[in-house]
Amino acid sequence: MATKKLGMDFVKNMSEYASGSNGFDRVLRMIKITGGGDGRAVGEFTVQEEHLNRQGTLHGGLTATIVDNCTTYALMSKGSHPGVTANLNVSYIAAAYPGEVIEVDCNTVRAGKKMAYLDCLLRRKSDGKIIAKGGQVKYIQFDKEKLDF
Repeated sequence: MATKKLGMDFVKNMSEYASGSNGFDRVLRMIKITGGGDGRAVGEFTVQEEHLNRQGTLHGGLTATIVDNCTTYALMSKGSHPGVTANLNVSYIAAAYPGEVIEVDCNTVRAGKKMAYLDCLLRRKSDGKIIAKGGQVKYIQFDKEKLDF
């Protein structure tokens, strides 16, 4: 189990690093990290036109990407390898519309030697209504001597 704990600055730096690429993760540039460390990552974003599906609400694929990446930031803030996803799940509870501010709150439930269990809630900031909840299970047993971050 990872024992090194990292704070909010680490979570912010990890988010900026991941979203700073020209790859798919750049879609997460809209998330502002507002808290975290020691197994948590907290942030928020405003739903924009580019985040919408054809019905005019927050796209489910973007929501799943947020759950995937932000739970990984939470995991890494415990000093763990980012791992690889073994299972990712999202339950869509309510729609989010353009202009709404959505809070993202991710937590490391448990990080063992081989597997990590992570949860995430997306809430509308104005009234606290849950938009989606999800999480993932990650395989995290990797040789730390070979890490490149």
